[in-house]
Amino acid sequence: MSAPGRPDLAKSPEDRSAEDGTAAANSPESDEAARARAGRGVRAGLDKRPDEVAAMFDQVARRYDVTNAVLSVGMDRGWRKATAAALRLAPGQRVLDLAAGTATSSRAFAAAGTDVLACDFSVGMLRAGQARLARRPPTAGTVRLVAGDGLRLPFPDESFDRVTISFGLRNVADVPACLAELRRVTRQGGRLVVCEFSRPTWEPMRRVYLEYLMRALPALARAVSSSADSYVYLAESIRAWPGQADLAGLLRAAGWTNVGWRDLTGGIVALHYGDR
Repeated sequence: MSAPGRPDLAKSPEDRSAEDGTAAANSPESDEAARARAGRGVRAGLDKRPDEVAAMFDQVARRYDVTNAVLSVGMDRGWRKATAAALRLAPGQRVLDLAAGTATSSRAFAAAGTDVLACDFSVGMLRAGQARLARRPPTAGTVRLVAGDGLRLPFPDESFDRVTISFGLRNVADVPACLAELRRVTRQGGRLVVCEFSRPTWEPMRRVYLEYLMRALPALARAVSSSADSYVYLAESIRAWPGQADLAGLLRAAGWTNVGWRDLTGGIVALHYGDR
């Protein structure tokens, strides 16, 4: 594993290699292409084509964490803490943080003395995470950044003690396949925690929340995000996402045992968990 503050990018299984990505990041052509791509406002559809989803996250990487903090009214920090607690982390464990984005959650997991692989298929997000970790390395444990696809994880069977995905399962094209892949790379006795937007349990709150998603969230995103169109997709994907019981059923179908969930913020977010 890499030392704290010295993350590196491993090769992607889809020719999105870190070597190519890192070289491109330092070239004027890359910057120009990125600006053009952001200007076009790449927006994924609910079919969740991997190339479109990756490009969409590439273009929001620069202000991703700031935007999330604003749109969640700071609640994202509490959600990260709850995820770390649900994982039951211990020093020396190997943790896969899938859809890690800028590795904000990965850094929090490493604080428990774990070795974290932060995996994402958006090289732009990983670059932003690499810069962040260079400025603020984890206080304990290690974080390594790896480009990879959640439907074809580039890791051997039973590689990790803990696996987790926060606000990313909703973005994969085949949720059952992703849950099965996560189980494949988890050791016997290991644990999965999924942190994802869900359905508020109180009907009046659910109506207000859906109104916020479809109207206020895109408007707020225009003020703070580098690509407001991406947050229209965010609202649409949350609205189309299954409720808590249905997602628990998908975990069980993928082979996870002792499946359950815990609602956060009245069900706006839910933590689903299962054992290998």
